[in-house]
Amino acid sequence: MDPITIAAASFAAIKSGVAAGKELHELSKHIGSLWGAIDQARNDHSSARNSPFRGSTEEEAMDTFVNLQKAKDFEDQLRSVILETRGYGAWQELIKIRADIKERKRKAEIARRLARKERIEMIGKIILTLLGVATVAGLIVIGVLIMQRQGIL
Repeated sequence: MDPITIAAASFAAIKSGVAAGKELHELSKHIGSLWGAIDQARNDHSSARNSPFRGSTEEEAMDTFVNLQKAKDFEDQLRSVILETRGYGAWQELIKIRADIKERKRKAEIARRLARKERIEMIGKIILTLLGVATVAGLIVIGVLIMQRQGIL
């Protein structure tokens, strides 16, 4: 689904939840979805900008730019809602928590990639070892066969 559509739906749920008197912790799922969609729009813009396989450059640039601006608008609106209901300190705390979570996810992704690389290296070492053992065994068998033909064995 398009990140802007997700952001719009999430923000509408947040706004109606706040209007209904719900606490922000009750809306955390929607806030998370909104920020996820905002991040996705930013990533889409960055990857489209760097992609060598774009269609029309102007069309792609305009599309990702518009989505990026919409995402920024949703973030500004969320900021306004948080400031109105909880104050500046809550907004700063939320930003810090978000940054901490992003950093933790980034580190987990790095660890996952490193573990995958190590697994691939280990598989390569095992395959090379098995090929070495098979080569040595093959040479021994050939040696034995040659010795049998010559009558040494």
